[in-house]
Amino acid sequence: MNFSQLELLRLLEETDFNLSKAAEKMSVVQSAASRQIQLLEEELGSPLLLRHGKKIGGYTPLGVKLMEEVESIDLARRNMQTIADDYRDNRNGTLHIATTHTQAKYFLPTPIRNFRLKYPGIKIYMVQSSPGEIIDLLHHHQADLAICTEKLDADEKLVITPCYDWHHVAVVPRNHPLLEGDITLERLASFPALTYSPGYTGRSNIEKAFNSAGLELDITLSAADSDVIKTYVRLGLGVGIIASTSYEPDNDNDLQALDLSHLIPRSRTKIAYLKQLYLPSYLRYFIGELLSHKMQTRN
Repeated sequence: MNFSQLELLRLLEETDFNLSKAAEKMSVVQSAASRQIQLLEEELGSPLLLRHGKKIGGYTPLGVKLMEEVESIDLARRNMQTIADDYRDNRNGTLHIATTHTQAKYFLPTPIRNFRLKYPGIKIYMVQSSPGEIIDLLHHHQADLAICTEKLDADEKLVITPCYDWHHVAVVPRNHPLLEGDITLERLASFPALTYSPGYTGRSNIEKAFNSAGLELDITLSAADSDVIKTYVRLGLGVGIIASTSYEPDNDNDLQALDLSHLIPRSRTKIAYLKQLYLPSYLRYFIGELLSHKMQTRN
């Protein structure tokens, strides 16, 4: 058994069990990769892969158990390299951030600007995705840090730190009838609604509020992007329900925001990373910037 065989096993899952692509990532020909897997299976005395003709369908039960150990070995290897780089005070690394559009546009600019002043040589890669996909990026080591509101609490392999609390607002054109009188869930439910797609930016809290009141919200358009929602509010398609941080008074002065904090439960944006991940000094600094900026956001 050697590290190359274990890495090949890990890459198979990363490439959806495409042996050709896994071999390419290892810089070997497919026949050599196939032979390495065969040798490992012979050594262990049992198949590790489910095969359907020439196709690989996944891991056998033994393969699944083995992969738990492979993940630990791979993470240890990554940590050792990071520790060595950190010891040398290497300031030319990379920071991979997985987040949603709302966080990327409205929360992260100031912390990233401050980070760049401290670590100008660190390259920043930002991936915008759904919360579920963001978690997968952490587990596949394609992101160092995740920043989002939904989904994170259910994963036992993550360190999860509350970052900041926020609430929703309703945005409407300035001549909208909703501006007359007190705003209630009943009045909101009487208009077509534009809000976030399921799994994004506190959508679960929106649904919880209306379900608890026995009301059904008529969502005619949903999107992951606050700016898309505001665009269609401007076209008269309905009332937008968005994160309060997404309403910019200077840029959105043709719209008016109505506070919904008394109607819809507040949401909490969180920071997450793998529990066993060694955090280099620049990543610890960036997390500190996020938590510092959260206080300014809340005050």
